Amino acid sequence: MNTDKLFYRIFLNQPSLLSELLPDIPTDCEFDYSAPVVKEKEVRLDGLLTPVSKDISLPLVFLEAQMETDSTFYGRYFAGIFVYLLQYQVVRPWQGLLILKSRKINLGATAPYQCLLSGVVTRLYLEDLRSVDNLSPNLSLLKLIVVPKSKASQLAQSILSRAQTPREFQKYLDLVEAILVNKFPKLSIEELHNMLNLREANVTQTRFYREVLEIGRQEGRQEGQQEGEVNLILRLLSRRVGPLTPEQISTIRSLSIPQLESLGEILLDFKGIEELDDWLRTHQIQE
Repeated sequence: MNTDKLFYRIFLNQPSLLSELLPDIPTDCEFDYSAPVVKEKEVRLDGLLTPVSKDISLPLVFLEAQMETDSTFYGRYFAGIFVYLLQYQVVRPWQGLLILKSRKINLGATAPYQCLLSGVVTRLYLEDLRSVDNLSPNLSLLKLIVVPKSKASQLAQSILSRAQTPREFQKYLDLVEAILVNKFPKLSIEELHNMLNLREANVTQTRFYREVLEIGRQEGRQEGQQEGEVNLILRLLSRRVGPLTPEQISTIRSLSIPQLESLGEILLDFKGIEELDDWLRTHQIQE
């Protein structure tokens, strides 16, 4: 599961989550996200949250998520931080926030960094959230990442039910969908609807699909209706069933607009590349 961008997306959409985990940070503190390269060592920091406010008493937050064993993790993490502080002549304080899967994964020796790990760095172990009830919606989003599929549906619905406004509901829906798509990549749109108990609300209107649809519409306006429709279908298919073969792409490009529209309506129900091939064969399109 590709978690790095997912975590940063959660923190940027729900900035108050940061203050829940790091109590010294005000709930209304906003951050810009970047992934700077530390030039001297060519070390890339996975996540740097910089306060938008000019108040230099507010800290930089070095955020990183680690789900797998890596015996060099702590060394690289702290090396990147201190090279960055030197290179950019940082004058404000800093804090570290590590999102870790469990206490069992080996991230390297802690003794050289113990004063930092017990001081300015907060470690959140996602496995600890599994046994905790009555979490805030923000922390529930993180819990959703590690709960088993049998409990994911109930937790996801609980998160959505606590939205106070339509806008908040849409933000939660966007993040819940992103988590579930990463967690269960073979999940169909219908299964996702069922897990979230959605009827009127359309999952395909969340950010995940809006971005793809908007790209297609722009290309359609620029390149003509049929070419734009083809590019939209190809993008949706690649997100839904994975990379397409040159033969499949060529076949889809030969479709008429009515055929493309028909494929566009059905492709969100595809669970794998085989169903695309079956659809093409059924419509006698493949050579």
